Amino acid sequence: MKNTFTPEQTDRIIEMAWEDRTPFEAIAFQFGTSEADVIEIMRTELKPSSFRLWRKRVNSGVSQKHLKRRNEEITRFRCSRQKAISNNKISKR
Repeated sequence: MKNTFTPEQTDRIIEMAWEDRTPFEAIAFQFGTSEADVIEIMRTELKPSSFRLWRKRVNSGVSQKHLKRRNEEITRFRCSRQKAISNNKISKR
């Protein structure tokens, strides 16, 4: 897969992939990518040691990157404190 995303989109995909509670399905919904595409992006954009740590965490069961493995209580794709960008009241730290 050739990365056809802007640098900002690539950064957001990586950020979402690092978050344990963001499933691959949410990334696919937002960016139209498959899990394999996300893995390829992570492989090419991260240092090899960072990629290995990420893959180990995703496959270890600690991460809930797959909807099938998730606790049924976790159904949303975003934090309850997250608002639309224009209405974000939480200051940047």
